Amino acid sequence: MTKELFLEIGTEEIPAAFLPKAMTDLEGLIRKEFEAARLSFGEVRTLATPRRLALLVTEVADCQPDAEVTALGPARKVAFDADGKPTKAAEGFARGQGVDVADLVVAATEKGEYVSVTKKIVGCPSEEILVEILPRVIGAIPFRKSMRWADLDVRFARPMHWIVALFDGAVVPFSFGPIKSGSASRGHRFMANSVFPVRDFAHYLEECERHFVIPEPEKRKEIIRREVEQAARAMGGQVLPDEDLLEQVAYLVEYPSVVCGTFEKDFLQVPKEVLITSMREHQRYFSLVDDKGQLLPHFITVNNTLAEDPAVVTRGNERVLRARLSDARFFFEEDKKTPLAERVDSLKEVVYQAKLGTSFEKMERFRTIAEKLSSQLAPELSASVSRAAYLCKADLVTGMVGEFPELQGIMGREYALLAGEDQAVARAIHEHYLPVQAGGALPTSDVGALVSIADKIDTICGCFGVGLIPTGTADPYALRRSALGIIAIILDRGYELLLSELVDASLQLLQKKLTRDYDTVRAEVLEFFRGRYVNMLAGRYPADVVDAAVAVSFDNLNDTAARIAALAEFKERPDFEPLAVAFKRVCNIVKQGVDIPVDAALFEGEAERELAAAFEVVAASAGTLIAAKNYLAALTEIAGLRGAVDTFFDQVMVMAEDEKVKNNRLALLTGIARLFGGIADIARISA
Repeated sequence: MTKELFLEIGTEEIPAAFLPKAMTDLEGLIRKEFEAARLSFGEVRTLATPRRLALLVTEVADCQPDAEVTALGPARKVAFDADGKPTKAAEGFARGQGVDVADLVVAATEKGEYVSVTKKIVGCPSEEILVEILPRVIGAIPFRKSMRWADLDVRFARPMHWIVALFDGAVVPFSFGPIKSGSASRGHRFMANSVFPVRDFAHYLEECERHFVIPEPEKRKEIIRREVEQAARAMGGQVLPDEDLLEQVAYLVEYPSVVCGTFEKDFLQVPKEVLITSMREHQRYFSLVDDKGQLLPHFITVNNTLAEDPAVVTRGNERVLRARLSDARFFFEEDKKTPLAERVDSLKEVVYQAKLGTSFEKMERFRTIAEKLSSQLAPELSASVSRAAYLCKADLVTGMVGEFPELQGIMGREYALLAGEDQAVARAIHEHYLPVQAGGALPTSDVGALVSIADKIDTICGCFGVGLIPTGTADPYALRRSALGIIAIILDRGYELLLSELVDASLQLLQKKLTRDYDTVRAEVLEFFRGRYVNMLAGRYPADVVDAAVAVSFDNLNDTAARIAALAEFKERPDFEPLAVAFKRVCNIVKQGVDIPVDAALFEGEAERELAAAFEVVAASAGTLIAAKNYLAALTEIAGLRGAVDTFFDQVMVMAEDEKVKNNRLALLTGIARLFGGIADIARISA
């Protein structure tokens, strides 16, 4: 028989940013507890609003199954003396397990013989287990910040007001701090601030909606999406897509209600990114655009209550927004008075990082790298690359970026255009920050791409050089994102660029700042890139194929990607498995390799002569294809050796007694192994 478990934790308003992770953590914790308790269960669902976190688990077994548990004790030679009598060690183990010494048996294990005892454990009713599990789960939810309230020892994201805990409709009795579990929930704080009883999950959903609470985040999100789009159409526009804002607003309200407003058209003279950011970041307003993507002087906000008089609410929001936009316009007008290029010297007063110097020093370093990259990859753009690198951090000292840090790069672009800078330079000032997240938009120009790579490699090498290395839980300088950004840009633009040379160029400029050994830092940075690259490509290709190609080299990221793609396609062929077996055998025999010329005069049979002849032909054709980076065709050519390799192993004893004959055969196999090894380490591929 199975039953339903329902849990609701009622609190003061929890920050919206805490809730999605809390839902995920709550689900993970309950699954872990149920599995540890040997309780079978079905679907697990979590819900959240600013004032509640809820959990549903269906088809929970009403009782633990009985189980047999075997406990290992001391080794046999310790548990019994020479006469076979139990020692104090055996007696102590038996006593600890609650059995007689006579119940102990000897069990054979990989480590030898040990005494053991097998006990039958009778399963407990689920109600008894839940009394222990639920308060433990509640206390284990890892909020970014938690608090104690009053003089209590318990911690939670915000003070707790009620707990609903029902198993098959009956209350699971426990306490969390001063709060005792029960069967009563509460409605919306302002529109239905009253208690209501809960029988089960379905009843809970009905009563919540009757009391102006939509407990399901996805349902709230769809309500907001629908009503915002309707309101936008009514105002003659469309909503500027913003899934992140929609997600955030959905966790700010329990009962969404849309209100529209307008601001003065004069504000549209300010760059639209400024207006959008001001509305979004400060007020959580949705922006509206016309069918050409031009910003309209309207906004939409989502309230947590139904307004008695929407006009009053609209006027209040308009008044607040007017003040915000006035501030933004003031900063914009003041910033325009000083050309962007005149602000660069001010970067000398901005500390980038205490050990790595000022933002001006950082700019000088990555400007040098960007110029070097341009001379190598796009010499015709050298002047634009140098100018963009020089200007790209200048907006950090503007009033607008000081007020809205998320506009860095965007304002630099706008101020550069106002100062008459070249369009390519202005665009690169914005694009050098891209991508801002994994999988995000990449620079659309070579100027922006090269400056972006240079800036990011300076950040990575600098941080590693002074010991600011990411950990499993912390990456304050976003080095993982920077590394992924460099990799993504290089792959996207097809740059023939050696990663080791890029790292060296950066570290050489940082030498006076390094507090750690140069070679150690270099190795760590390259390994850091290798890890990010493998993770990225393993999402597109089989992990063993990626591992096999990267094991040969990953210095040239595009070349490595080409080898991975070819090998992944080649692996799908039906004859790959026997081919892999044959070549793995070759590689296993010549692990160290024998570097001597193959002497045909030492051949003793037709099989090795045929293999040598076939290898000579294939090595020439495959070598040409590899040089042209046509790796799939090269692999196809190399595969042609399989028959000759199989015959060789069937008819030839590689480890001949004659040392010269043996080494000659090993030299032949070494050449074959290295031919394939120029593309991938076949030993790492699962055939």
